[in-house]
Amino acid sequence: MPRLLACLTLAGLLSLASPPSAPADDWPQWMGPKRDNVWRETGLLEIFPKEGPKVVWRVPVAGGYSGPAVAGGKVYVTDYVTKDNVKTDNFDRKGSTGIERVLCLDEATGRELWKHEYPTEYAISYPAGPRSTPLVHQGKVYTQGAEGKLICFDAAKGGVIWSRDLKTDYMTKSALWGYASQPLIDGERLIVLAGGPGTHCVALNKETGAEIWRVGNAKEQGYSPPVIFEQAGVRQMILMQPAAIYAVDPATGKELWSQPYDADNGSIIMTPVKVGNHLFVGGFNNRNLMLELATDKPAAKTLWKDKAKHALSPVNVQPFVMDGRIYGSDSDGELRCIEVPSGNILWATPQPIGRRKQGSGTVFLVRQGETDRFWMFAETGDLILGRLTPQGFTELSRTHLLEPTNFAFGREVVWCAPAFANRRIFVRNDKELLSVDLAADPGASR
Repeated sequence: MPRLLACLTLAGLLSLASPPSAPADDWPQWMGPKRDNVWRETGLLEIFPKEGPKVVWRVPVAGGYSGPAVAGGKVYVTDYVTKDNVKTDNFDRKGSTGIERVLCLDEATGRELWKHEYPTEYAISYPAGPRSTPLVHQGKVYTQGAEGKLICFDAAKGGVIWSRDLKTDYMTKSALWGYASQPLIDGERLIVLAGGPGTHCVALNKETGAEIWRVGNAKEQGYSPPVIFEQAGVRQMILMQPAAIYAVDPATGKELWSQPYDADNGSIIMTPVKVGNHLFVGGFNNRNLMLELATDKPAAKTLWKDKAKHALSPVNVQPFVMDGRIYGSDSDGELRCIEVPSGNILWATPQPIGRRKQGSGTVFLVRQGETDRFWMFAETGDLILGRLTPQGFTELSRTHLLEPTNFAFGREVVWCAPAFANRRIFVRNDKELLSVDLAADPGASR
């Protein structure tokens, strides 16, 4: 479930020693600069030193599944401060009270630059804290709290430019695991899953918060972040809700096509992935769906659905498309490579988490540029350098960064997607946020 809690990012770019170093890059949103889980910097470690990479700084934070964002020399992260017990699955949705915070830190030192906080009542499962990664864009930072508080800040000084309460504004309630999707900016529009009658998804003016368009009826919001592809010469925004996958014109919200989907317990979390003319999505409890997209007009047809022992049913981890195949973790924690469009499983392994499969086992994947190497951050707190190919997974190096501080399915976990920026990894649990130097040459990171 709570990849939604982390809504995910993945892990990876690994440089070769020979090419010159590329300019350092920020990580301003979920899944990185291009929202594709690729780290394009070079000059990075190829193997971890025996004593582990250097921790540049560590600062205390409170609970949360949200990943950090890094932009303009600053690190943005959200958390939840409470005296209540939130280290629980809380499927009966007992309430807790606390304060959601938005923290802005100096990237070089971890020093707090500004902070915004507001009281919040949670009535969600896995109530440790916010799920959505801050989104930094053109001098503003947008945050979404676990109970639907949406705020646009001045990124430098922290002043509130505008805010919306999605539950109040759209007459809805938070889903079981709260608001866990990742807002998307497209032109003048900030696109969010709101929920409510006729407002499954809404586009807001990114400067003012005013509504531009609304679309979709859904029993719940779901947790799947929107994504935009071009197909048949048309820009199509793909949206998931628990009963359907559908496409709209991102400029107007006009629906282009729809196909049925049956989420188990409302759990649709991953963003659909496109492989050629095929679109795949999957979710909890062996749900999976392969669509074929038309090439002459906006349209789609279902090739197969809920196929046993096929494909993936992802939960916390966004799958990755590489060379026409899909790599990702099934809901049983097994890392897999699948063919498209058949959905046949080419290989599967419980690594890199361990020797046995774990329910909702979580390893965030980020590709190293155009290579087959990945940075993988596991729920155990380990950072792994690994290779993914159609033949299998190969572990190259491993180091332990921080302790799991949360609880799921009888084990300790950390389900927070990291950021990779300026030759460092920025990663948190429910107690601290770390900046760790991953540059091959000491001092090469910012």
